[in-house]
Amino acid sequence: MIPDTLTADTRSIHTLQTTAWWLYLFHAVCFLLTLGILSFVPLVLNYLARPKAAHTFVYSHHTWQIRSFWWYFVWGCIGSVLYITFIGIPGALIVWILAWGWYAYRLIAGFTTLDKHLPMPFPDH
Repeated sequence: MIPDTLTADTRSIHTLQTTAWWLYLFHAVCFLLTLGILSFVPLVLNYLARPKAAHTFVYSHHTWQIRSFWWYFVWGCIGSVLYITFIGIPGALIVWILAWGWYAYRLIAGFTTLDKHLPMPFPDH
């Protein structure tokens, strides 16, 4: 017979994993429909959910999503600055396309790694 604590822990981790999965999906929908403009909504939810996932593999997924958003935001801003300078419009388009592809890769990599019940690699603070 499995102890109740093990069952409760398993249920808890499954709930945390499901939350992270939905947040990946929410980021992806915002990314595809608004090019990430509305991604601040799942970002806030990641910040709220991450402390509950402390000491589990799911914590790394929230960190992965948060960092993915902020780097995508930085590269979007760099592209915007280039776009303003008219001469930099081709450079801005290249930056935006590369940032879009990188963010898509991060979301797909996160989804697949979460489904395998594995943590995301990220540098220690």
